[in-house]
Amino acid sequence: MNSENKPAQIRVLIVDDSAFMRTALSRMISVDAGFHVVGTAASGTEALTKIAALDPDVVTLDVEMPGLDGLETLRSIMSQFPRPVIMVSSVTERDKELTRSALAAGAFDYVPKQLSGTSLDILDIREKLMAKIRAAAESRLPREELLLKKPSRAESPKRLGPPPSIAIIALGVSTGGPKALQEILPILPGDLPVPILIVQHMPAGFITPFAERLNSLCAISVRQASQGDLVRPGVAYLAPAGSHMTVDRSVAARTVIRLSAKPESQLHVPSVDVLMQSVATEFRSQAMGIILTGMGSDGTQGMSAIHREGGFTLGQDEATSAVYGMPRACAEAGILDRVVPLSQIPREILQATRYRKSSAS
Repeated sequence: MNSENKPAQIRVLIVDDSAFMRTALSRMISVDAGFHVVGTAASGTEALTKIAALDPDVVTLDVEMPGLDGLETLRSIMSQFPRPVIMVSSVTERDKELTRSALAAGAFDYVPKQLSGTSLDILDIREKLMAKIRAAAESRLPREELLLKKPSRAESPKRLGPPPSIAIIALGVSTGGPKALQEILPILPGDLPVPILIVQHMPAGFITPFAERLNSLCAISVRQASQGDLVRPGVAYLAPAGSHMTVDRSVAARTVIRLSAKPESQLHVPSVDVLMQSVATEFRSQAMGIILTGMGSDGTQGMSAIHREGGFTLGQDEATSAVYGMPRACAEAGILDRVVPLSQIPREILQATRYRKSSAS
């Protein structure tokens, strides 16, 4: 095959103070011919020098490093050499906190290190890491090039008039979600007349502190959902890792949250599809589904259910999505009533819920 016809390799810089981790990650990435490790760095300072010299497409960055730590290094990268950075995080509480701060500071995504003694469980993280590096690299492509790579069959949104009366919002998001949620939820008023149920794909240990962080930024209340929670207006509930979240309206006309590990057949737990299908069943045309940035297609079946029941479906546009996977799948299925940039999501929510500012607020 002529080299001129070969697709460009994704150029990756690996930053980790552990020589073992640098070697393991380099080998893991180099197995795929579509990737090229252009270099490694053992410190944040060395990373900044090599980014300037090598211009990688994507950087993998250790969270915990001596000297210039991962968070400080990330902030320097974002200000001096903006590009996608994937944080590689251990499972200690300090690493978790630094990773959450890194996502808030603009990191594209993260991959947990799975250490067992002195060995790295490569098979456990390789698939996730490669997918996230590829998604990160594609997020830098010009819009025209993305459209050439992945022809879109998206239909134009059908609903032009105002949506029906909305009683509940189900929102699904994955890669790029922490940053997206921190951009839109703080804009919503504390007296929002409906509840918001959110599935954000995250591993165990991240949702509770992430909810606490969002709660500190927002006028609405934000919390991790618990079994039997009474669903209230002006509150956002995040599904905990490892449990599907559904709603139940069978008890005294109230809506409560149910958590379960079933169905076990879902790729993601929690699943956007499971949440939205439940909301569609219980609220029918009074449901609003919102699908934001993320890899894969979780949410397509759930958004389809809301659309089929006459609810209102809203998708984030390609230009503002960190990864246009989940919104793309819904757009191509022709089930989105409206597609808007991330910054317009809060306005769409207020319009759909017929929000009127109270005199007391």
